[in-house]
Amino acid sequence: MEIRLDVWEKFYAQRVRSIRPSIVRMLFAAASRPDIISFAGGMPHPRSFPVKEIAQVIKEVLDQADISLQYGPSEGLWELREEISKLMKEREMNVHPEEILITDGAQQGLDLLGKIFINPGEAVVTEGPSYVGALNAFLSYEARIVSVPMDEEGITSELLDEALTLMEKKKEKPKFIYLIPNYQNPTGLSLSLKRRKEIVEIADKHQVPLVEDDAYGYLGFSPNTLPTLKKLKEDAIYLNTFSKIFSPGMRIGWLTAPKPVLEKFSKAKEAENLCPSPFTQKVLVAYLKRFDIKNQAKKVAQMYQERCQAMLEALEENFPSEATWTKPEGGLFIWVTLPDYFDTTEMLAKALEAKVAYIPGEAFYADGRGKNSIRLNFSYSEVDVIWEGIKRLNKVVKEQFKIYKAFYKINSSKKEKARSKSLKEEK
Repeated sequence: MEIRLDVWEKFYAQRVRSIRPSIVRMLFAAASRPDIISFAGGMPHPRSFPVKEIAQVIKEVLDQADISLQYGPSEGLWELREEISKLMKEREMNVHPEEILITDGAQQGLDLLGKIFINPGEAVVTEGPSYVGALNAFLSYEARIVSVPMDEEGITSELLDEALTLMEKKKEKPKFIYLIPNYQNPTGLSLSLKRRKEIVEIADKHQVPLVEDDAYGYLGFSPNTLPTLKKLKEDAIYLNTFSKIFSPGMRIGWLTAPKPVLEKFSKAKEAENLCPSPFTQKVLVAYLKRFDIKNQAKKVAQMYQERCQAMLEALEENFPSEATWTKPEGGLFIWVTLPDYFDTTEMLAKALEAKVAYIPGEAFYADGRGKNSIRLNFSYSEVDVIWEGIKRLNKVVKEQFKIYKAFYKINSSKKEKARSKSLKEEK
């Protein structure tokens, strides 16, 4: 018997209506074509993976098959949590191994945040723009996203304070403030030291939990000496991942939170996947004990710095003067802003025809803003490919300029004629 698809509609949970398709995933099929230059993904370069080193530890891990191929603890292997605790202490965050929960990448941590904190209609404060994966995770639990604008120093503290004050007047309190302080996705910007201290003070003033996503913290082009928000505010919830500096395919991230909160995370996580993969955890532990992960991260960052510089130079040489863009000091992304009348979602079809892909800025907001912006990834492409891709994209942008300018000239002419007619009638 054939079941019509529309019959299923009445069975779905209400929250399914809040789940947005990820434009990043939707673009993967098109962007994976060999003739398309893709600046769309946030993928590390395959050459950044420590393949030889991983190969060296695999046999050692398989020799411990009773652990590595078996179920494991929901919180993650103790020895991995010990290694992570050491890494965090090197950045002046004193976190005991028992305060660490291993997750399937940082993305699972974001989903768990929504699961244990958000009721339908409740507010979450984020940077504007913010990471599309976080927005989708929170929206899947029917959150209301409050986006606070950014400037070159990161989220603007004055506007954050104003937003929280306004919410208090309305007898509303957000469940948490979610921030990416280092080389933010999608802008590539970092919170200044002054701004970090102000954000912590504001969170304390309004008694709102602070969530720090530090996924790009090890990818600075020069040594990152700025303190984490976790260091400045001990009870902040902190998420990180090995996806950007080791292997995204291993799916290993972690989070830490005050003990009562961590217990809730652990119970929620156990219901999701029972336990993270002991095999991949054992591989990572063996790697961390034998090799220097900080040196690995430094090599990756140096590779990306060359690509970032190439993209900045290509933008400077090719893009029109009306466009502006961020100048990251780390991470994977550059954020390009075009005049307000641009619609980069609409322009994407033209870009794909020109065989170049990007993510429209609208994806990084929950309220339709960002239509005139573009996120470009520089980590995945070679330098010569970056130059060619920016040239292709520039042709598309210039064509759109001609269309928009012609439209606005015509539109302005019609408005002027209508105004003149109205004035004559009044006389």
